[in-house]
Amino acid sequence: MTRVKSGPSGTRHHKKILKMTKGQYGTKSKLFRRANEAMLKSLWYSFRDRRNRKRDLRRLWITRINAGTRQNGLAYSRFIFGLKKANITINRKMLADLAVSDPQTFAAIVAKAKEA
Repeated sequence: MTRVKSGPSGTRHHKKILKMTKGQYGTKSKLFRRANEAMLKSLWYSFRDRRNRKRDLRRLWITRINAGTRQNGLAYSRFIFGLKKANITINRKMLADLAVSDPQTFAAIVAKAKEA
C-alpha cells in the first residue's frame, strides 16, 4: 500500500485539536494522540452534563421550595397539590427564587395553596 502524507491539512487538524486541549494537564495538551483522546472525552462529558445540569438544578429548586414550605407548616407535595387546585402556575425555578429572596411573598403563596 502506498504511503499517504496529509501535509498542511494534517498539520491544521493537529493544531486545532491541540488548541482545544490547551488547559489540560501534561501530555494531554502536548501530544496529539493523547490530546485527541482527551478532547473526545471532554466533548462527551460536556454533552452529557448539559443534560445532567437540568436535573441537578430542578433538584436544588425542589429542595429550596420544600425548606420554604416546611417553615410555613406545609409539606412540598401538599404545596404543589394546593397550587394546582388554586390554579396558580408558577414554575419551580421562580418559586425557589421567591423562597430564598422574598419569604413574605412566598408565605402568601403558601397560604393560598393551604386554602385550596
